[in-house]
Amino acid sequence: MRTIRVETSAATILLTEAPEPKVRDRQTGEIAKDAVSGEALMTVGVVYIEDGESSLIKVTVPEGGVAEGLVLGLPVSLPGLVARPWESVFNGQQRHGIAYRSAAVTPASFPAAMGATA
Repeated sequence: MRTIRVETSAATILLTEAPEPKVRDRQTGEIAKDAVSGEALMTVGVVYIEDGESSLIKVTVPEGGVAEGLVLGLPVSLPGLVARPWESVFNGQQRHGIAYRSAAVTPASFPAAMGATA
């Protein structure tokens, strides 16, 4: 399925959930791996704020792309962020959503406009 590049330059992205291994199979505890590199995958929770609106999203990141020094509540950068629509049938129910993937998650700084005081 097609991926859609997400432009993040005008957004503020704050870390809301620390990186944790992405579980492929909840029954066995198997950790998800990248199909090409075989690297373990992690998920992080963020709030994506742009144009006065916000969304809580989970983003999948390769384990090697998770930077040190990430602190909950502080801004992060998600280089190469893409969105991929998905749908499936589970127990006879049609489900759909959007999966987010980034090459990395690294500390960032607040935009100048947010840090300015009068």
